Amino acid sequence: MKNQNNTRPTGRSRFKNRSAIVFSMAAAAATLVAGPADAQLARKPSYYQQQNQPQPEGPAAQLVPRPAVPSSLPALRSQADFDQLARVYDAGTPMQLAHVLFVVDRQAKPPRMYYIDTPRYQLHVRFLRDTRLAPNTVKREIDRNYLVPDRRFLFGTLSWQQNIGSFTYEFWEGDKLTAPLLRQAEQQVRSSFFGPVKFKTNSTLHERVAKEAGIDFVSQEALIREQPFLPMNLGTATGRVRIVEDDAGIDALLPDDIAVLRQVPIGLPPVAAVLTERPSTALSHVNLLAKGWGIPNAYVRDAAAVLKEHAGQWVALKVVSSGYQVRRLTPEEIAALPPRAVRTAATGAVPGSARAIRPDLRESRLLPLASLRARNSAQCGVKAANLGAMQAAHIPGTSVPDGFCIPFAHYDRFMRANGLADRIARMQQQPGFASDPKVRQKALAQLRDEIVQWPVDAATAAGWRAAWQSQLGGGGVFVRSSSNSEDLPGFSGAGLYTTVPNVKTGDALEVAVKKVWASVFNPEAWEARAAAGFGAESVLMGVFVQTAIDSANAGVMITRDPFDAGHPHITYISAKRGIGIRVVEGRRVAEQVMYSSWSKAIQVLSRSAEDTALQLDKDGGVKEVPVEAGRNVLTDDLVVRLANVGAAVKRTFNGVDQDIEWATVGDRIVLLQARPYVERRR
Repeated sequence: MKNQNNTRPTGRSRFKNRSAIVFSMAAAAATLVAGPADAQLARKPSYYQQQNQPQPEGPAAQLVPRPAVPSSLPALRSQADFDQLARVYDAGTPMQLAHVLFVVDRQAKPPRMYYIDTPRYQLHVRFLRDTRLAPNTVKREIDRNYLVPDRRFLFGTLSWQQNIGSFTYEFWEGDKLTAPLLRQAEQQVRSSFFGPVKFKTNSTLHERVAKEAGIDFVSQEALIREQPFLPMNLGTATGRVRIVEDDAGIDALLPDDIAVLRQVPIGLPPVAAVLTERPSTALSHVNLLAKGWGIPNAYVRDAAAVLKEHAGQWVALKVVSSGYQVRRLTPEEIAALPPRAVRTAATGAVPGSARAIRPDLRESRLLPLASLRARNSAQCGVKAANLGAMQAAHIPGTSVPDGFCIPFAHYDRFMRANGLADRIARMQQQPGFASDPKVRQKALAQLRDEIVQWPVDAATAAGWRAAWQSQLGGGGVFVRSSSNSEDLPGFSGAGLYTTVPNVKTGDALEVAVKKVWASVFNPEAWEARAAAGFGAESVLMGVFVQTAIDSANAGVMITRDPFDAGHPHITYISAKRGIGIRVVEGRRVAEQVMYSSWSKAIQVLSRSAEDTALQLDKDGGVKEVPVEAGRNVLTDDLVVRLANVGAAVKRTFNGVDQDIEWATVGDRIVLLQARPYVERRR
């Protein structure tokens, strides 16, 4: 069970011995409160979530026996006072949090402060009822103390934020605070507490209220920036530690490697686990791949230095919400490891569990967006079919840029004409192809280069140009992949294939289509499909040619909490200025927010600090342009609109949670992609 009004700041790591790095959990605390969302977001669970949660009892409710203490104190005049009332979550870990619940009774004359014996009373309401301060209060009356200005009580939490070395006080993110209420809370806390204390904001509303009240504050975003550890995907893995300095190191990774990345790459071959030195977002390609493969993934500050002693060694890795554990394997454990082929099969999807769509090669017409529906995934791939379904749904305030599909039949005919099957067979027979990633990468690069050089049937290419001119007016287009092995319920394929942006001539269109076709043989796509059990012969590439838009902002959203599946009312949104290429690349942290349709709160996880953005170039392609630094990408109004659009897209696809690409042009939200949100955990 999770506590109301807690946050999860972190502290510097401690290393216990040479052969193992352990961020261990205090067992009882971890069992009761550890949650990936809280650890990732430095946020507290809501009061409403707590209402129906079972409360811990007996020895599990506390780490050590406690002496008798009062039910509350009117003031905390010393560290000893704080300690005797505090509950400590995740003791001894980077997520350690000592905190005391408090209640301000505004009806008392003068207002009275109650610092609560927090291990005894799991919720503010329990304290009110058990101490007879408000013994018969019904839920509706309790709710008023979060939602209206004329409330009787203020419910808050005072915490020691070990990562910034400061005490803070805070309120539930859905609390409809006003400036007068916050000023009163500030006066009560400061007059009754022994040390300096700052207000911690948990929503954009709280930030606005603090500014209106003239009260200094520390934001949730600021605390998240200071965390030395962020769990992105929980799980366990066994593998050899590989510290990766650059792209060459990425190319050399094997499926049984635990990759320690100095930079967050755009792509990644299948590995056993990922630890990064730089934070990324829930929707970075690397994290989406980790979720799809079901492997552990976490940000660890100074990861290369921390894990240097284990480089090249076999270890067991465990990533949990409150930390991670690394243990060196014994010689006996190493000797007992299964053969690599078995370990490789265990990485990511179980072979055969995610199946490519069976293509319908009878359809060779170019299909316009307006004609596409979910059924057309057999001719054009899920990406193109879903775009057609979203356009047909007529979601208010949205549009889908027009385009047309080049179906699988064109790819199949082109590849057959150029003997692709024989070329793949010869490639796979090359010495070292099966065992050496560098040999595979070289062979795949050669094949891609050849595909781009092969001629397209003149009539076929003329048909593409005619559709581009007649339907799309001959303007700039994005040439996008829509294969039968991506955007599937069991296999995302995020970031595996190529998109060619802002193509502006007929000749460039022909080359772009061949580049997208050739991306079937991108090394990361080849490796990911192999791990998921797709045979090379089963993959066909459709292409969607779509009108280019020069967006003001762009991003991705997930229609549930990506860190905790138990929060279906959450929408996660990631955004940057300009067109959306950089949002999912992971090299620079995007602006991230969470919106709750339940509490109506908007929580900021990070703001974009970039001073440049990508825009369409008049001569084709994209260019980098300067933008006003420090300006928020996402306004509260846009966040709420996006969340509502996301909910509508989810309904369009039968209530399945979606990973949605979006952009803004003027006042309209433009939908660019929707696919099932894929997550596995081992």
